[in-house]
Amino acid sequence: MRISYREAIRQALREALAADPRVFLMGEDVGRYGGTDAVSKGFYEEFGPERIRDTPLSELGFVGAGIGAALGGMRPIVEIMTVNFSLLALDQIVNSAALLRHMSGGQFSVPLVIRMATGAGRQLGAQHSHSLENWFAHIPGIRVLAPATVADARGMLGAALADPDPVVIFEHAQLYNTEDELLDDWHCDIERAAIRRPGSRLSLFAYGGSLPKALDAAVALARESIDVEVVDLRVLRPLDTRTIAESVRRTHRAVIVDEGWRSGSLAAEVMARIVEQCFFDLDAPPLRVCSEEVPIPYAKHMEDAALPQVAKIVAAVKEVLNV
Repeated sequence: MRISYREAIRQALREALAADPRVFLMGEDVGRYGGTDAVSKGFYEEFGPERIRDTPLSELGFVGAGIGAALGGMRPIVEIMTVNFSLLALDQIVNSAALLRHMSGGQFSVPLVIRMATGAGRQLGAQHSHSLENWFAHIPGIRVLAPATVADARGMLGAALADPDPVVIFEHAQLYNTEDELLDDWHCDIERAAIRRPGSRLSLFAYGGSLPKALDAAVALARESIDVEVVDLRVLRPLDTRTIAESVRRTHRAVIVDEGWRSGSLAAEVMARIVEQCFFDLDAPPLRVCSEEVPIPYAKHMEDAALPQVAKIVAAVKEVLNV
C-alpha cells in the first residue's frame, strides 16, 4: 500500500489512541484545526476533547503538563509545532523530563513522547526552519528519533510509547508529502541505524530530511560507477556506533550529511566516533556536508544555497574518493 509520510504518522497516532485509553494528544491546534501539518485532522471528532487537547500558546506550560500526566500514569503525546518553538520548553525537557529517573533514584519514570516538525526548505523563515536535533541528542535521559521513511514514520511512535523514558521524535517538514509503499514489516527497532542502500566504496551517513538527498546522490554516483553505502542514522540518541563502525570498516571512507550547522553538529559527533573506532580502517579523512553557518534565509535561492543539496553531497564523496 502506497501512503504518505503524513498518513503513516496519522495511522500510528490513531492506532495508539484506539489501543490504550491512557494515550492522549496535546498541543497547539491539534484539535479542531487538525494540526498545523494536518496530522491529527479528524481526531478531535473521533476521540473527543479529552483525548485530543488544544493547548494555549505556551510550550513551557503544556510540555510541563505532559510530564505531570506521564508521572501520573498517562501516556501523553505532546506535539510542538516546530523545533524552534521547543526552545521555550527546554527547561521542562532538559531539567525535568530527562532527569527525573536519575534524580529520584529510579523511583519515577516519564513515559512521554514529544513530536515536532524540524528542518528547512519551505520558505518559512529562520524562526521556523532550523535543525536543532543535536541539541536534544546531547542530553542524557531522553531518546531522540528522526524517522526519514514512511515505514519509520509508521513504526517509531508505537515503540516510543512503549519506552518508559522520554522520547523526542523529529519529523522533517519536507517529508510530510512524500509517499512510499508501506510493507507489512513496518515495525521499527528504535535502537539501531538502518542500511538503506548497500555499497562498497564509501559510507554516506544521513538522517531525517537529508536521507532522500543522500539516496539521490548515491543514484547519481552510481551512474558514474561509484558505489556508496547509505546509512540512515535515524536513532540520534543513543547513536548506533556499532552499525556506523561496521559500515566504515567495509568501505574505508565516510561522508556525513547533516542539516544542522557544522559547528557542534551531530555530524561532528559521528565523525569523532568514526575516528575513535575506525581510525586504522580509514583510507581518507571523513568529510561533512552541513548547512551554512547562517540563519536559514527566506528567499528560495538563498535557502537552497544554505542547505545540504545533492550536488554538494556528490562533490564531497568525490573529494574523499579523490576522483
